[in-house]
Amino acid sequence: MARVAVLDDWQGIAEKLADWSVLRARAEVVFFRNAIATPDDLVQRLAGFDIVLAMRERTQFPAAVLQRLGELRLLSFTGARNAAIDTAAATAKGILVCNTAGRSSHATAELALGLLLACARRIPLGDARIRTGFFQDGVPPGLELAGRTLGLVGLGHIGGRVARYGKALDMQVIAWSQNLTEARAQELGVTRVGKDELFARADAISIHLVLSPRTRGVVGAREIAAMKRGAILVNTSRGPLVDQDALLAALDGGRILAGLDVYDIEPLPPAHPLRIVPNAVLTPHLGYVTETNMAAFYRASIENVLAFLDGAPIRVVNPELLAEDA
Repeated sequence: MARVAVLDDWQGIAEKLADWSVLRARAEVVFFRNAIATPDDLVQRLAGFDIVLAMRERTQFPAAVLQRLGELRLLSFTGARNAAIDTAAATAKGILVCNTAGRSSHATAELALGLLLACARRIPLGDARIRTGFFQDGVPPGLELAGRTLGLVGLGHIGGRVARYGKALDMQVIAWSQNLTEARAQELGVTRVGKDELFARADAISIHLVLSPRTRGVVGAREIAAMKRGAILVNTSRGPLVDQDALLAALDGGRILAGLDVYDIEPLPPAHPLRIVPNAVLTPHLGYVTETNMAAFYRASIENVLAFLDGAPIRVVNPELLAEDA
């Protein structure tokens, strides 16, 4: 009987959000709730499993790990792409890689809006003060967003939705990315500007880019230094898009505010300085984590395994492996 490892079930929701009974009739299914800290731990935990279901980019599968997973035959991940998996190394090892295709762009865009409002109106601080016996004392006045400028770094599906939210709040919306065209900006009623102008002009900035070698560190010390005092930086994309040291310095100095859902290291270590930094609202990478998205992810993951066991795999990322077997 096949053995299936379901990784990264950090919230303990996987078994509740999908019907695993058909798969359990054909395979042993084991759920892993805790993050696996080191490559050695990962290899040890996955010994004896020939199928692994991974959640997005929570667990890293570099070549050095894949080479040590001698029994692994199928590695399925949720979402359309996963930079944490060395697909070329998996192919070389004979491991089939599958995805679950895309997800709703609403979820992350809505969280970005929530973080923006939470920062602007100091909502978490107000909540904390009330719960500890205080009221308005210790809570600074908030920032009214209407009439302010929202800068978007990236104007794809998610950035486009956030642009619409900004316009609904009567904000002026400007945008920049390396690939942004005038036609795309005009389609959304957004003003396309240069990168330097965006960081100097915006009262709030929200990042919506895919992490790649070209975008890593795209928001660096120079960009953060150019931001207005009291401006808000929201990141629901990937932590390494932003220079963390420069961000920490700006937050420590009270120059800016930040709403962060993503980090260089996830889960965020207990002693990480972001946990105690002022002027920041932190969420634990919840951008895509809605009941709708997660249920769809797990249903598709089960479909991938069943199709694989039937000898007719679906949603294959490395189809060249199938060609070799044909």
